[in-house]
Amino acid sequence: MAAKFPPPQSALGALSALSNYSEGSIRVLKGLEPVKQRPGMYTRTDNPLHIIQEVLDNAADEALAGYGKKIKVTLHQDGSVGIDDDGRGIPFGLHPEENAPVIELVFTQLHAGGKFDKGKGGAYSFSGGLHGVGVSVTNALSQRMEVASHREGQVATLVFAAGDVVEPLALRPQGPGDRRQGTTVRAWPDAKYFESAQLPMHELTHLLRSKAVLMPGVSVTLTIESTRETTTWQFKGGLRDYLSQTLSADPVIPLFEGEGFAGRQDDSFAEGEGASWCVAFTEEGAPVRESYVNLIPTRAGGTHESGLRDGLFQAVKGFIELHSLLPKGVKLMPEDVFARASYVLSAKVLDPQFQGQIKERLNSRDAVRLVSSFVRPALELWLNQHVEYGKKLAELAIRAAQTRQKAGQKVEKRKGSGVAVLPGKLTDCESRDLAYNEVFLVEGDSAGGSAKMGRDKETQAVLPLRGKVLNTWEVERDRLFANNEIHDIAVAIGVDPHGPGDEPDLSGLRYGKICILSDADVDGSHIQVLLLTLFFRHFPKLIEAGHIYVARPPLFRVDVPARGKKPAAKMYALDEGELAAILDKAEKDGVAREKCQISRFKGLGEMNAGQLWETTLNPDTRRLMPVHLGALGFDATQSLITKLMGKGEAGARRELMELHGDSVEIDV
Repeated sequence: MAAKFPPPQSALGALSALSNYSEGSIRVLKGLEPVKQRPGMYTRTDNPLHIIQEVLDNAADEALAGYGKKIKVTLHQDGSVGIDDDGRGIPFGLHPEENAPVIELVFTQLHAGGKFDKGKGGAYSFSGGLHGVGVSVTNALSQRMEVASHREGQVATLVFAAGDVVEPLALRPQGPGDRRQGTTVRAWPDAKYFESAQLPMHELTHLLRSKAVLMPGVSVTLTIESTRETTTWQFKGGLRDYLSQTLSADPVIPLFEGEGFAGRQDDSFAEGEGASWCVAFTEEGAPVRESYVNLIPTRAGGTHESGLRDGLFQAVKGFIELHSLLPKGVKLMPEDVFARASYVLSAKVLDPQFQGQIKERLNSRDAVRLVSSFVRPALELWLNQHVEYGKKLAELAIRAAQTRQKAGQKVEKRKGSGVAVLPGKLTDCESRDLAYNEVFLVEGDSAGGSAKMGRDKETQAVLPLRGKVLNTWEVERDRLFANNEIHDIAVAIGVDPHGPGDEPDLSGLRYGKICILSDADVDGSHIQVLLLTLFFRHFPKLIEAGHIYVARPPLFRVDVPARGKKPAAKMYALDEGELAAILDKAEKDGVAREKCQISRFKGLGEMNAGQLWETTLNPDTRRLMPVHLGALGFDATQSLITKLMGKGEAGARRELMELHGDSVEIDV
């Protein structure tokens, strides 16, 4: 919860800077300069693996599209990495609009590629490439890059240095030793952009092995020149063989494997969208969990994993209810089924939305429904065909639920009879499990009513707040409870106010997540700041332990009409930037901007319960930001908040706004 300002300067220095600020001060970064200036926005900077993966993903996309069967990776002794595939080869003719060779544009221009056209006839129907920045980032962050494309009876070669062309496109006829088609890329990553120039071998081999698993019949080879060691992976058994070899414990029931993809007549999803999966349930050992979207590894999971979890839970829950297996007083939750599940999940999504360029997490909301709609009926059918195995799985889930509930009861007993009476405005959740419980501090009774109707009653509590809470920065701790709103917050969360050096008793904490939910406007931001001030000043250990969050409701709703076989869609945008991106995408899909109906939410109270659940409360689709101390640290942050929130600091605030008001960035 830190605000970042430029270094302080004298008034004379500020006037001097102002006098030098003119039209010539504005710098426009062109070509690959943005990548070199801010490489962390485009790739991982701990090591060069991700920029090599960008090239590898292009080769895998060719195989995924059915045009290649072999991928070869070579670690050369000079530190360079070569990647060969036998796909179609990158086109090297002139681009009709840019009047430059296409192969040159792919490696030198951001947002240039063959993966924007996702419709019928596009070069890549299912691909992890979205933005056209992949291999151009590799080029920008490499000292040298050599590219060769074998295509149409010719070999095209091109050489770059630091992202610039140093040997222009050269063509020659294919000779007797040349392969018929494919692409070769050899890159020398520039060490100055990375914390370590070494590729992590464990991650690289795992990545190559997983590519082979996800593409049965395709061979992936790694050659290390220094040791003359060559390893080839090729799996015919696919996900089942991979998971069974990786498990550290024997499964309770046989591996559950399946796949499902949308057909041409599907009204909800595009033809070919779907998933393949293999799931194992074990009683011991660490679960193995890997997921992919269009062959891109999603280490941080995402909505496709949420769909798998939902499908498994609904199927097991339905089986237990059908056979009346649930003991009295036991309530099953998704994590009871999912806790001992190991899986490999490979989803195919036509137009995936990832979190960031490194694509570690899938954010596409439709992916939850997509994966769940195929997993649930498949598992229901399998369980009812194998009832004995179904009962073993039910027993495993019920045992997990009983263990969880017993742990929750122990926490209740430790609270004893001294617990305060909960505030009347609090609509509490049914669960007492700290790991899942969350409370939303909601701005206003109107929004609180929608939140109460739209929430998950099992795990989500709602505490409406009346108006703006008190600025508590200079309020003594023993006077805090004179304010009703702050009294209700403290009693609801179950923790007493404390200071940074105290060791408060957190055993009474009732919710694992304390979420601030306010309107997406200036007043809402002010309420956020007042509540964050309260927690930083009087409940700092909750921030330190990672219990405080800020919910981000959308500012806009966009109704996109049906286009072709795609049904009408409701989309939400947090701000003007996301709104523009949604309208751009709709335009690319053939829907004129003026045909999209845009609604602006004046406040949370304008949302109905369903909208609030879908955008802000649903753990699978919401955006929830954890609050933590920024880079300034505790003391510097405290000094800064004193300037911002202190009653006698009006002069300091005015100076801050005059000098730095246009350059403040809030890091929550």
